Amino acid sequence: MTQWNTECDVLVVGSGGGGVTGAYTAAREGLDVILVEATDKFGGTTAYSGGGGVWFPVNPVLVRAGTDDTIEDALEYYHAVVGDRTPRELQDTYVRGGAPLIEYLEQDENLKFEMLPWPDYFGKAPKARLDGQRHIMPSVLPVADAPELRDVVRGPLDVDRLGAPAPDDYFIGGRALIARFLKAIEKYPNATLNLNTALVELVVEDGAVVGAIVERDDERIAIRARKGVVLAAGGFEGNDELRQKFGVPGEARDTMGPWANLGKAHEAGIAAGADTDLMGEAWWSPGMTHPDGRSAFALWFTGGIFVNQDGKRFVNESAPYDRMGRDIIAQMEDGKATLPYWMVFDNKEGEVPPVKATNVSMVEAEKYQAAGLWHTADTLEELAEKIGVPAENLVATVARFNGFVADGVDPDFGRGDEAYDRAFSGGEPPLVTIDQGPFHAAAFGISDLGTKGGLRTDTAARVLDTAGNPIPGLYAAGNTMAAPSGTVYPGGGNPIGTSMLFSHLAVKDIVAGR
Repeated sequence: MTQWNTECDVLVVGSGGGGVTGAYTAAREGLDVILVEATDKFGGTTAYSGGGGVWFPVNPVLVRAGTDDTIEDALEYYHAVVGDRTPRELQDTYVRGGAPLIEYLEQDENLKFEMLPWPDYFGKAPKARLDGQRHIMPSVLPVADAPELRDVVRGPLDVDRLGAPAPDDYFIGGRALIARFLKAIEKYPNATLNLNTALVELVVEDGAVVGAIVERDDERIAIRARKGVVLAAGGFEGNDELRQKFGVPGEARDTMGPWANLGKAHEAGIAAGADTDLMGEAWWSPGMTHPDGRSAFALWFTGGIFVNQDGKRFVNESAPYDRMGRDIIAQMEDGKATLPYWMVFDNKEGEVPPVKATNVSMVEAEKYQAAGLWHTADTLEELAEKIGVPAENLVATVARFNGFVADGVDPDFGRGDEAYDRAFSGGEPPLVTIDQGPFHAAAFGISDLGTKGGLRTDTAARVLDTAGNPIPGLYAAGNTMAAPSGTVYPGGGNPIGTSMLFSHLAVKDIVAGR
């Protein structure tokens, strides 16, 4: 028998959007809850999100703003893009569950949200919302309102990647979401939050998960969970061995997940008998390559085109990042694209690439140039030589693209055909000529926002075994669970929204005593 060091009703593993939602729900519902976070900061991948948004159709924030959307329309859209890759009831639970969750959270004065219009990512799918009215974000929180949280909330990315100081003014985006939840949890004495405490294994007795072994300061601690364990510990994007085992393209160095997202919760769940799905999947994006060799999530391109090793365009450069990432990966697998591929642009904005949201800030141009990542030449022919592509192809590619700009239409790759493509160009086609020398090229790779494969769950977030039966006492959410969205990314805020909702549903199921 396990010798327990401490106990609680609910043990939550992870402190991203899902972990803090689960811990908050448990505390509010009167359960003794312990949250363990492997690192020295709260927030997980959520805290790196610039917007911290969630895709929750017809939630109270949107209703107050006057949306004419309906859950039925949102379901039609979601079903159309996800298809039959995941259980329909799981899809329905996600689409229907966001609005009640926000209603529940808004009863707490610490948890405030506002509308952030963000178009659905499949603009031509039935009932796609092109005006962005399915997306909200946490309201900004002044650091002065919670100064004790400044140095314990993870992010922004520049803090971890570039050594920048944590902001003194506001918690914004994903950091605001985490900080708001931490403030909300503070008032509940039945909640205990632990940093630097990593999951080692789950404790299983008679087929039920009854607790876990965690490690802190080289000491192993056995925590009994009387009612359940909720795994909301992110993905395994930081573990190259697991990426290779499950066939996840790319490398750990290029992920946007924190360093501790190593798949420990996945491995613990599998050891307890859990079934898995979507283990080769991730939330993809193009990645601008920085002098440290890491390619980081980037979007909002105000010019330029991507060319492959043949000096030819091969993708819609303004497509939603996951769709673009998947297109690039597919062409890499077919040998039609290699890394790096190059953003080619002219001198309208100078030598700095026309990328307005790099997530990891750009450093001095000289460092990119010294690393062979940025090149400049007076002519396209000279630029082609510097980046190792056929000059005649690059010249022809740019000339063809400039012709598309004049026509306002991209017949090759449909750049500008969907609402998201035009989201950063004032609603106009995002087509800008490349005709003003000198000419430039910047190296790009593949990045991700985390893996999205994990433990299979039912609609109450109960983890299922390989026979499809719930494992008593075990729940999963977010990137530790197999994503309801399957192999697609329906809209901004799906990852955080999924994590928050299913952690909440897990605790509500525990409260119901099933």
